Amino acid sequence: MKSLFEQNGGTYTKVGDYYIPNLTVPECKSIGKYGMLCRTYLKNHRRAFYDILFMSDKLNDYLCEIGTQAKKLKETLLPKYKERYGVTEQLKAKNHIKWVQLMNTIEYQIDEVILTDIVYRGNK
Repeated sequence: MKSLFEQNGGTYTKVGDYYIPNLTVPECKSIGKYGMLCRTYLKNHRRAFYDILFMSDKLNDYLCEIGTQAKKLKETLLPKYKERYGVTEQLKAKNHIKWVQLMNTIEYQIDEVILTDIVYRGNK
């Protein structure tokens, strides 16, 4: 008589006197910074949506998609913001401190756009 595990397609390997189930862990994609922020937001503010994704085994795919969208938006916005603020390689060479200040400002502004447009909005 087969066990329930075997009836569902599972197999065992005999190691000494014991049978060990042949289990594999699905390959996990990296969700990145924005995926982690989205996961925390969903857990704390959209618990039902989080639970649905988690129980249907779609949470990681969803968070990966959020991370991908955020990365694309950041790549799109960064050159535009650099142009708007006049951030160039010449500025970097001439006044490094000013360049760092402007780049930090740009990073914070892009982060805010990503958080409001993708991370917090993406699940409604």
